[in-house]
Amino acid sequence: MSTTQEQSFLGRGWQFPPSFLAEMSQVLISEQEDDINQSLEVLLSTRPGERIMQLDYGCDLTPLLYEPITLTLKTHMKELIGTAILLYEPRITAEEIKLEEQMSEGVILISIEYIIKETNARNNLVFPFYLNEGTNV
Repeated sequence: MSTTQEQSFLGRGWQFPPSFLAEMSQVLISEQEDDINQSLEVLLSTRPGERIMQLDYGCDLTPLLYEPITLTLKTHMKELIGTAILLYEPRITAEEIKLEEQMSEGVILISIEYIIKETNARNNLVFPFYLNEGTNV
């Protein structure tokens, strides 16, 4: 398979969050592995029902915000994340999903190790899931 075909499979799209170059009237684009990582961030931060044309898209972790952190909760979170990736990110195969608590900061770090199907390259993403609502402190 040619490099051009591999790159087109990995995709390209608007950078997340959307950014613009005013002087050139252009939107910034992310490509290949960066596009996959940004797609995963969007997937994990979108609640089902937020996208008008794709009402099922997303991974709703918000009901878990105030639950005690137990093995059952972690298993449920991993299942939700794995299912969302399976359904909405066809470019990768999630190999391992790890959750690391940082209680002093009120964060669970979600670490996703994955393989890009087309290139068989390994990659990972660490996504912070905030247990406490942000403040202006």
